[in-house]
Amino acid sequence: MTLPRVAAFTDTYLPTVNGVTYTVETWRDRWESRGGRMDVVYPDGDHDPAPGEHPVGSLPFPFYEGFRLGLPGVPDAAETADVVHAHTPFGLGLSGYRLASKRDLPLVASYHTPTSEYAEYVAFADAVERVVRRGAESYERWFLDRADVVVAPSERTATHIRENVATETPVEVVSNGVAIDFFRPVDTAAFRERHDLPDGPLVGYTGRHGYEKNLDDIVAAARELDVTLVFGGDGPAREDLIETAREAGVESHFLGFLDREELPAFYSVLDVFAFPSPVETQGIAALEANACGTPVAGVASAALADTIDQGETGYKAPPGNVAAFRDVIERTLAERDRLREHCLDRREGVSVDHSVDRLADVYERVRDPARRRL
Repeated sequence: MTLPRVAAFTDTYLPTVNGVTYTVETWRDRWESRGGRMDVVYPDGDHDPAPGEHPVGSLPFPFYEGFRLGLPGVPDAAETADVVHAHTPFGLGLSGYRLASKRDLPLVASYHTPTSEYAEYVAFADAVERVVRRGAESYERWFLDRADVVVAPSERTATHIRENVATETPVEVVSNGVAIDFFRPVDTAAFRERHDLPDGPLVGYTGRHGYEKNLDDIVAAARELDVTLVFGGDGPAREDLIETAREAGVESHFLGFLDREELPAFYSVLDVFAFPSPVETQGIAALEANACGTPVAGVASAALADTIDQGETGYKAPPGNVAAFRDVIERTLAERDRLREHCLDRREGVSVDHSVDRLADVYERVRDPARRRL
C-alpha cells in the first residue's frame, strides 16, 4: 500500500522538550521508515531542520517562556500533501486548516492538551482567567468541529472530546506510543556520577514544569519520606519548585533540560517516577518510565487513570490529596521489584509501531470520500 503524503502542522517542536514534540518527531521518523513522507511545519527557533522539516516565521509568546507562535504560512513542500494533520488548533494549526480547505484535503486534528488549561498563564485575575478559559474552550470546539476526524491519545480523552468538546466529529484513539527500542532499561552508573546523584531511593519527574501539573505535590509528599527527588526538564514553574523544595528541606536535584539520549538513563536510575498531574491526555512520560522498568506513582485523574495500571505498573491516588500521594509513593517503593517485572512484560503493548499502524488506518479511512465531512 502506498502511504499518503502528510503535512503535519505543530506550534511546538524541537528543541522544546514535551510529549507533543517527541510524538510528532517519532511518528514522522516511523512514517518515513515505512516509505512514506511526512513534512513537519513548525515555528522557527534554535532547531536545525532536517530534510522534511520546515520552519516558518514566529514570534515569542509573551506569557510562556520558550514557546513561540508560528506566523501564518504554508511551505511549498506542504502544498503537495494528501492529508493535513494539525497537532494544534492555534497558529500553525490554522495554517493547516486553511491548506486543507483550499485544496479540499482531509484534516486530521490531534488533541494533545486541553487549551483551557493554560488560561492561568495569560490571566492576571480569577475573573479574567474564567473568561479566557471559556473563550479557549469555544475556539477549541470551533476548530475540532471542522476536522474530518479527531485523534485522541487515550480512551478517556476520547470520551471527554465526544461528550464535551467536538460532539459531532468522529474521534479515533491512537496512543502516542513509546519507542521501545530507545526507551529500555540501561546501565545508570555514568548518569548517576555525572549528575552527582546519591545512593538510596530516588523519586523523580521529567518533562515540562507547568503549574497545572501540580509538581509541588511531589515535594510536599517527600517531606515525610526518606527519598531524594530528581527533576529533569524546565518550564515556568521551575524556579518556584526549586524554592519550595529548599523551604521544605527536601534533598532535591534539578537537572534542567536533558538531551533525549539521557532520558532512558534518567528513567532507569529512578526507583519511582512521580506524576501528580491531573490534566494529562495520555501521560506519555509514564509509559516511557514503564518501558525502562520504572513504576509510576500518579493520580487517578484524566488519562493517567487509565495509563497507570493499578498494582501492575504503579499506583494512583486521588488528585490533590498529598497524604494519599505520599502513600502511593511509599507503596510503589515497597513493591518496586514486582512492579518492575510487570512494566517490562508490557513493553510490546505500548510500542509506537502499533500507534503508527493505527495512524495509517486513520489516514486511509479519512481519504475515502464517503467518510469525509464535507
